[in-house]
Amino acid sequence: MPDYQIVRDDDPRCAELEAAGYRVVAESWAVRLFDPDRELLESAVRRATAGGLTIRELGPESAEVLHNLEKANEPDYPYTPATHRVVGELADTRALWPAHRVFGAFDGNRLVGATVIRQKDGYGDTAFTSVLGTHRRRGVAQAVKAASILAFLDIGISRFSTGGAAANQASLQANQSLGYQLTEQWRTYAPE
Repeated sequence: MPDYQIVRDDDPRCAELEAAGYRVVAESWAVRLFDPDRELLESAVRRATAGGLTIRELGPESAEVLHNLEKANEPDYPYTPATHRVVGELADTRALWPAHRVFGAFDGNRLVGATVIRQKDGYGDTAFTSVLGTHRRRGVAQAVKAASILAFLDIGISRFSTGGAAANQASLQANQSLGYQLTEQWRTYAPE
């Protein structure tokens, strides 16, 4: 396995690593949201429900359908040393509760999108958001994420964070459409 170095893109070590023969093999990002616009979030949920989806919070009884969604999407997750996602077994999905809250989008009885969030260091921190390929680019990711943010606003959390691989620009754009601001970019270096 290569000797990966994951460094913020504004860190002076970037130049040192490049001079030492390291090359960038992946990039990633972090975004933050402070004091979200409730109307913007509600609008994202309304657009999805107007399109026939049902958006709601999922409890642990939904672990199997969430696991099935994740297994279907696992091949689409970009792999980088800094941002890889391993779905694991059904028991791993069941273990998300109670530390996390899960919000899903249903097309009829089929779970087509979900986001998983928890409270961490005073933030609502999104672990991952997943949308079936057949339902991408329809606002599903925005809707489930907006629903999660609204639920956290209702309990007094008004700061949010998440991150992802630069290769997944759709994820970054979905977050930015809800008001998230890009705060950090990271480079993953490997030796030549």
